[in-house]
Amino acid sequence: MPNALAPVAALPAPRLAGVALAVLAACAPAFGQDEPGYTPDDALLQQVAAMARNGASAATSEQARGVRVEVTVGKLDPRLKLAPCQHIATYLPPGLPVWGATRMGLRCTQGPKPWNVSIPLQVSVWTQATVVKTALPAGTVLDAGQLGQAEVDIAAAPGAAVGDPMLAVGRTLGRSLAAGATLRQNDLKARQFFAAGETVRVTALGPGWQVVTEGQAVGAGIEGQTVHVRTEGGRLLNARPTGDRQVEVAL
Repeated sequence: MPNALAPVAALPAPRLAGVALAVLAACAPAFGQDEPGYTPDDALLQQVAAMARNGASAATSEQARGVRVEVTVGKLDPRLKLAPCQHIATYLPPGLPVWGATRMGLRCTQGPKPWNVSIPLQVSVWTQATVVKTALPAGTVLDAGQLGQAEVDIAAAPGAAVGDPMLAVGRTLGRSLAAGATLRQNDLKARQFFAAGETVRVTALGPGWQVVTEGQAVGAGIEGQTVHVRTEGGRLLNARPTGDRQVEVAL
């Protein structure tokens, strides 16, 4: 039987290259042509924004009245080539807050080729909070004249914003702040409520009850840190400093 490839192999190089290009062109539809990737429609984008607004509003339910949430939905990576989808579920990826720069998950649950991606979001939460009136260096002991209130985006940076300026009076700045900056808890130096060896008031809390006693601090009582306290009976407790020579123990 004659070799069917022989005539092609015998062609001169230029003609052989032309034949190869023609074959590839004829086969291109079989491999699929570049098509634009899936792009979320307006209805889905509105659903994503509503879900983010609800999540942020729930997180600020204890804030003062007048909280205003704004959500800007970004775009999917244009390099993605996603298959058509008949149903897309939106979800918040684990560990991501609905706050500031974040992402929302999009999962195709009904389509020829399921996929799972995320879309960027910017969640702004506007409310009244404490700001500094002028630029202040680290180490400044704050007084009422240096502080004011303004509507700010409390989700724009890490740390809880200080709502009432009077709560910051007498506190020391741990870092310098520019004029108009939002004052946050992590901008303030941690307070020391007592020294090691001091007698402290211990409040033990349980479901529906509390007991008050005294103990001796084994270490310094620093705001936001756990300290060991030894009771009169010699028991060593892990306590949370809450004020001047005061600690709480959850049992």
